[in-house]
Amino acid sequence: MPLYLTEQDVASLLTPAEAFAAVEASFARLAAGEVSTLQRERLELPDGQFAVMACADRGLGYAGLKTYLWTAAATPFLVVLLALDDARVEAVLEADLLGRLRTAAASAVAATRLARAGAASLGVIGCGRQASAHVVALREALPSLERTLAFCRNRERLEAFCEQHGCERAESHVDVGECDVVVTATTARDPVLRGEWLRPGAFVCAIGANDPRARELDNVLLERATFVCCDSREQSRREAGDLIEPVERGVLDWLEVHELQDVVSGEVAGRADDADIVVFKSNGIPAWDVAVAARVVELARANGVGRELS
Repeated sequence: MPLYLTEQDVASLLTPAEAFAAVEASFARLAAGEVSTLQRERLELPDGQFAVMACADRGLGYAGLKTYLWTAAATPFLVVLLALDDARVEAVLEADLLGRLRTAAASAVAATRLARAGAASLGVIGCGRQASAHVVALREALPSLERTLAFCRNRERLEAFCEQHGCERAESHVDVGECDVVVTATTARDPVLRGEWLRPGAFVCAIGANDPRARELDNVLLERATFVCCDSREQSRREAGDLIEPVERGVLDWLEVHELQDVVSGEVAGRADDADIVVFKSNGIPAWDVAVAARVVELARANGVGRELS
């Protein structure tokens, strides 16, 4: 029978390490051609959006979709998982936490391949739940990190974030931009990170601004970058303002934008020198949701967690 897992069920089972392993394996299957995806589609609503993303992972044996309703009142997320071998509904999962951990896991996978060896400092712009998940995931993925700085415009939220994660409070965006690894996790419409602030060797992970009209990174940053990659070039062409506008202005060419799956598989080298500035633009793809959901369901059945639907 199909299994129903609540947010509490997922939280009891899914760790950053489990999410990392599932997403890393997903990239390998993507590179091997075992995964087909449909990019995010959005329906505009009077007070928000309704979005759907779908994926068939033949290597894993599942198809699935992620769907969410984005409103001012709430943002519920669901993943529906279907088994390919006998065409049955495997599970339905509430997927807010799952989505945060899978996004952070993808960034951690990118960091293990693209951050400079010995990277010692992590800077985060943004103090929301995605930023929180990234601090945890990146610290686990990069044991060399010794210092974490955070910045957001709301001082009370910044203080709470730093207390929760043991971070240093940055005085400005500039302080964060001078770290070895820099994460932008904001809802900004205009750039919050500028290329002139970056040190040689920086790795930038931009996870906000998945809207063609929004930017977290300025053009100077893209000009300085020696390697740029994303999770899906097709999806980036549709919604990654951080790449769309630089391409339109001639700062960047889509032929210069690689996909992280090719770095994971070893087809593309990524960082060539410790002084390189490297960028990973994350939009979020359904292959990660299906992979992590499948692992959560496996853990749930092994531990007797969840409710079977009759």
